Amino acid sequence: MEAAELRELLQNVREKKTSVEEAVMKLKTAPFAELDFAKPDFHRGIRNGAGEVIYGEGKTTEQILAIVSKLYESGQKAVLISRLSKEKAEKIGRKFEITYSETARTCTLGKIKKADGAGKIVIACAGTSDLPVAEEARLTAEFFGNEVVCLYDVGVAGLHRLLAHLEELMSARAIIAIAGMEGALASVIGGLAECPVIAVPTSVGYGTSYGGISALLAMLNSCASGVSVVNIDNGFGAAYQASLINHLGA
Repeated sequence: MEAAELRELLQNVREKKTSVEEAVMKLKTAPFAELDFAKPDFHRGIRNGAGEVIYGEGKTTEQILAIVSKLYESGQKAVLISRLSKEKAEKIGRKFEITYSETARTCTLGKIKKADGAGKIVIACAGTSDLPVAEEARLTAEFFGNEVVCLYDVGVAGLHRLLAHLEELMSARAIIAIAGMEGALASVIGGLAECPVIAVPTSVGYGTSYGGISALLAMLNSCASGVSVVNIDNGFGAAYQASLINHLGA
C-alpha cells in the first residue's frame, strides 16, 4: 500500500464507502509477511513513498517468485527486481508477465505509474561501457514515476559532446552523472548545473581504476559543491535518490 492508496482508503471511510472494520483489517494485515527466508514489507510504500524493491542477486528463482506473489497479494501494483540474471528472468516470465532488460539486469512486473515528478531527471553517461549502470538508473527512475532524459557517451574525453546538451542539463530537476576511469564527468556537470548532481562511479577502466575505486575517490573529492556520490555501479540507488528529489513539492 502506498501513501495515495492510504489516503483513498481513509477518504472512502470518511464517505462511508468502506466500513471502519474493513479499513482496520486492511491496515492490520499490511505490515509484512513471514516467509522462511524473507519478510516482504507491505508498509514501505506508506513510509517511503515507494513499494519494496527485490534485489535479485543471491536469491533463488523460487524465493523471488514467493516474494513477488506476497507483494501482489498485499496490493502492490508493480514490482521492480534489480540485478536479475537472464536465466532467472526467463523462469519468472513463465509465471508473470514481465519486462526484462538484459543490459540493465532489471525486471519490472505490473503496471508502471505515469510520470508525476516536478520535472525531469537527466542521466548523463560518460561512455558506452557504462551503459549497464545507466540503463539500471533509467529503468529505476521511470519505474518510480519520473520523466527521464538520457545523454549517453558524453564523457570528458570529448567535452564538446556534453556541452551540446547544456539546455537539458540546466533545466533538469536532478542529474545522475555516471562514469568510470577517472570519474571526471560528475565534477564538470556539477560546475554547469544548478540542481543536485548524483555521481555514480563505475567499475569500468584499466588496472589502476581498481574496479571503480579511482572514480569513487575522484567523485568524493569533487570541487563542485552540488555533487553527492553513491556506491560503485549503484545505478539503482542514484535513481531512487533522484526520484525523491524530483518528487519534492510535486
